[in-house]
Amino acid sequence: MTPTEDLLDDRAKSKLRWRCRRGLLENDLFIEKFFTRHESGLTVSQANGLNVLMDLADNDLLDLLLKRKEPEVDINTSEVREVLAMLRA
Repeated sequence: MTPTEDLLDDRAKSKLRWRCRRGLLENDLFIEKFFTRHESGLTVSQANGLNVLMDLADNDLLDLLLKRKEPEVDINTSEVREVLAMLRA
């Protein structure tokens, strides 16, 4: 495994979960479902992608989650696309 494919440890998962708390309930529902499905296998790379998405405003994040729009060029990385696909599933 490369460093970005390493699994997150429990402390990093806890910090990431806290970082993902949102003001819009709709976003929280997507994120909670994501953690329920994927938390045990989250990699450093996926955490990086999720952190980029968490920098977005709530309404912009919701637009991405609902497929109303796709990521802007400045955040359109493989990490972000992978996590976004996981969140949308």
